[in-house]
Amino acid sequence: MMTNKDNSVNIKSDGAKAAGAYHHGDLRAAVIAAGLKRLEDANGAELGLRALARDVGVSATALYRHFPDKEALLDALADEGLRRLGALQAQAWLKAGGAVAGFKATGIAYVRFAHDEPALFRLSFTRQMSERCPDGSSDGGEVAYNLLRAGVGEALPGVEDPDTAALHAWALVHGLAMLILDRRIEWDEAKVAEVVGLTFGGVG
Repeated sequence: MMTNKDNSVNIKSDGAKAAGAYHHGDLRAAVIAAGLKRLEDANGAELGLRALARDVGVSATALYRHFPDKEALLDALADEGLRRLGALQAQAWLKAGGAVAGFKATGIAYVRFAHDEPALFRLSFTRQMSERCPDGSSDGGEVAYNLLRAGVGEALPGVEDPDTAALHAWALVHGLAMLILDRRIEWDEAKVAEVVGLTFGGVG
């Protein structure tokens, strides 16, 4: 549930760059930024390595050190989406002052992110963490989940199983987000806030 676009991949696009102009992680970041732009511009945009290589002005071969195949690229984009989501939720939590109000604000931020960036949201949740992180390490959603669990602790200090309560809250906002993305219900932020406020029998 976290950052806005300014806090994710900071790469300036000044047109095509020669491969030699990229140093260290710059090329990887540029490709992720290009992939995010393609997702934002069109749901069905091509996300192959060759297409993105053209976008950043390098050969496809230059990308293989960072992304051995398209699956690795999609994983990186999914992780970036989860980081953005978590950052947005963290900002919402702080702005609301934490506690119950913050807990509710993170839920609203989750649904708003899905509405504002549908393609990135869908991608982030269709990539399987077990496939992205076979060594058992966490993906970009760790901060978001930890924030959710902390919110449960703030809103329901006496809850016996915070993990189950966190899953309950996550299921609610994710289900609401998907209903909006699938056009089962219209986007209405006031209604979203009302629905999220009903979590745990009326928290918030």
